[in-house]
Amino acid sequence: MVTTTARMHTEISSLLQLIWLASPALPVGGFSYSEGLESAIEHGWIHDETSAADWLVDQLHLSQARGDLSVVAQALPLWPLHLSPSENSGLQALNDWVLATRESFEMRLQTEQMGRSLLDWLRNQGTATQSALTLCAQLPPTYPLIMALALSLAKAPDHQALQAFAFGWAENMTQAALKSMPLGQSAGQRILARLAQEIPSAVDHAMALRDDERQAFCPMLAIASARHETQYSRLFRS
Repeated sequence: MVTTTARMHTEISSLLQLIWLASPALPVGGFSYSEGLESAIEHGWIHDETSAADWLVDQLHLSQARGDLSVVAQALPLWPLHLSPSENSGLQALNDWVLATRESFEMRLQTEQMGRSLLDWLRNQGTATQSALTLCAQLPPTYPLIMALALSLAKAPDHQALQAFAFGWAENMTQAALKSMPLGQSAGQRILARLAQEIPSAVDHAMALRDDERQAFCPMLAIASARHETQYSRLFRS
């Protein structure tokens, strides 16, 4: 009975940590980026609830699942309590890949700024080992790598950790759509519900990818992000 109760408490603790990491209240600045969505609205590519949902579902499968979600999936098992030189090199390679595949200045700014902010949050929490924090500071940190460390500390199954990461992204992007377009909260909930239905298959895809199968080829998203950098009127950071 004691063992069962202890196991339940551990599972609840892991769930709460995943909810915490997926929350828009996490102080990493995700709310300040639209990842090209605001530019797509400006150019008429997104004009209503359906087109906004279509854009985000495509981004989930074509960009997140094949890129950052896959990076997180591969980094999760490389964040043990004691890092070996080979594990260090694996994390460094994943981090380098993230930096090399940001297709616009603002995309690189986003992953670096959010990575630093999440690293500061982890330092304040006091749950990560000093060796892990030191390695993060040396990388320099990118958001997927630091989020993988934070998720690993929850000690939840990998597929649940990745679902939390994906849902956090989905909620931020849905909020970006609501701020940029005349959409109500009900429309936002329908968009989020559609994304939630797509997340499990996106996670399965990300977890199945080998190292040489990751990719970051999303030309329309890159164009939208690059155009956003010089967009005259905008709400979101670039």
